[in-house]
Amino acid sequence: MKKKWLWIIGLAALVIPLVALTGCFVGIPGAGGVGGVGWTNVPSPLQVNWGGQQQGIWVSGEGKVTAVPDLATLSLGIQAQAATVVEAQAQAAEAMNKVMAALKDNGVAEKDIQTQYFNVSQRTQWDEIMGEEVVIGYQVSNMVTAKIRDIDNAGPIIDAVATAGGDLTRINSMNFSIDDPSVYLDKIREEAMADAQDRAEQLARLAGVKLGKPIYISESSYVPSPISRVYEGGMVAPAAPAPTPISPGEMEITLNVQVTYAILD
Repeated sequence: MKKKWLWIIGLAALVIPLVALTGCFVGIPGAGGVGGVGWTNVPSPLQVNWGGQQQGIWVSGEGKVTAVPDLATLSLGIQAQAATVVEAQAQAAEAMNKVMAALKDNGVAEKDIQTQYFNVSQRTQWDEIMGEEVVIGYQVSNMVTAKIRDIDNAGPIIDAVATAGGDLTRINSMNFSIDDPSVYLDKIREEAMADAQDRAEQLARLAGVKLGKPIYISESSYVPSPISRVYEGGMVAPAAPAPTPISPGEMEITLNVQVTYAILD
């Protein structure tokens, strides 16, 4: 008899978790049944949702436009080196004041000039006799970004900066972009939604169903900012005998939408 009860208890231990997972019932001991053990059906606290599949017609639409950049961001600055920090900083300050004046004199607003990096560092080299690194001087770097809103004036500004800063001038890169892309986004958003509508209608027709209204919409836009290197590696920008040619080219602005349409009965 003892073995029989142990067998029934073990069977109940296996059955109860399995039954509970189905969300149908949980067995509890009661009167009747084999060996005096019965089952009473009660709601399970664990409910398994088997109907989580997405419904509707899911499509994406795209709109794009090609535009000419109207903003150039120039990364430039001064790098000076001397035997002492005071000497290096004095040289850098004098050259940087001339560079700033050249930017402003050529139409760059003060609010469009921003310091990005300032650093004072030691310059060292290996001393073979002493067998160690020794300080040979100090370097001061002062880098700014300047927004040029008249791109046709970008070449002359580079030339003016190179002349003002002389051999201490460093020009790193020029970044072309669109100052206000929202002007274009309104138009391409309409194109993207029309594209999504066309795709959804075709899918509904092929599937033999009736297309309903959108029940979900999201969008993402991409405004690239290609960089055109003026002087690779932040090299010294020499005063050019002729104006520096600058070509902004074109940029492609893209907007994508994801739309879910209901399927009507």
